[in-house]
Amino acid sequence: MSTTPVIEVDRLKLTYGDFPAVRDLSFEVRPGELYALLGTNGAGKTSTLEVVEGHRRQTSGTVRVFGRSPGDRRVVRPRMGVMLQESGFSPDLTVRESVRLIGRLTRRSDDVDRVLDLVGLTDRAGRKVAQLSGGEKRRLDFATAVYGTPELIVLDEPTTGLDIQSRDAVWTTVDRLRENGATIVLTTHYLEEAQQRADRIGLMHQGTLHREGTVSELTRSLPAVIQFRLAEPVPLLPLPAAVGADGTVVIETFALQKDLHDLLGWAQDQAVELRDLQAGPTRLDDVFRAITH
Repeated sequence: MSTTPVIEVDRLKLTYGDFPAVRDLSFEVRPGELYALLGTNGAGKTSTLEVVEGHRRQTSGTVRVFGRSPGDRRVVRPRMGVMLQESGFSPDLTVRESVRLIGRLTRRSDDVDRVLDLVGLTDRAGRKVAQLSGGEKRRLDFATAVYGTPELIVLDEPTTGLDIQSRDAVWTTVDRLRENGATIVLTTHYLEEAQQRADRIGLMHQGTLHREGTVSELTRSLPAVIQFRLAEPVPLLPLPAAVGADGTVVIETFALQKDLHDLLGWAQDQAVELRDLQAGPTRLDDVFRAITH
């Protein structure tokens, strides 16, 4: 597989009037990876993706997709599938007509019935878009993104409004596409999806990229937490800790296993009860919260 980045963003700046939506943003997406671009509302994720997709022009900076400008739609668009947050299909078209239309517009070829079966819409093929449920419309959005098995697929909040089974079906299809070499760019508010599936994650806030790396790299940047309550005060804890007025003890640590072992041994030796004991590694949502503070 080629090592040339599928997407290269270098010092991207995008302004709306005097408002800087994206400020000096740089990142790249490698072939075959699932890259999650996450951030708070208004962080600039959608604006960034609109530039990558060729739907908006940047104020300054350089963006390349397959080594070309996203504005070179004759070359780039047939190789890219896009699932927008809202795609705005004509309510009077049927599901089959909508998928076929997107295929023509993007100049990708595929078997419509194959794609409808892939996303679980075979029994809705003749139904008008206006008659679909919210979840069915999201599956239709997904169908148009994966039509023609493009090399690059951009998924903007792909599982919003889907039930558990439909979510699982979407990710099963994404896994299959990745096995065939597809590169995926994901935005989602379901952080557990990114934590479970992304090869690398970029965290945006207020138009800039605050942190980037694998889930392990990001979570290692913050301490894990051990928390419990003491039934009665003790003269000395075995580890540095913050003790609340209600007896709640919080210990932050970069050596969770060792410190938890030491704490439990101390509690056993001193006959101290650790009520409501909780301990666990740092999660992606902890890192996410940290950038907003």
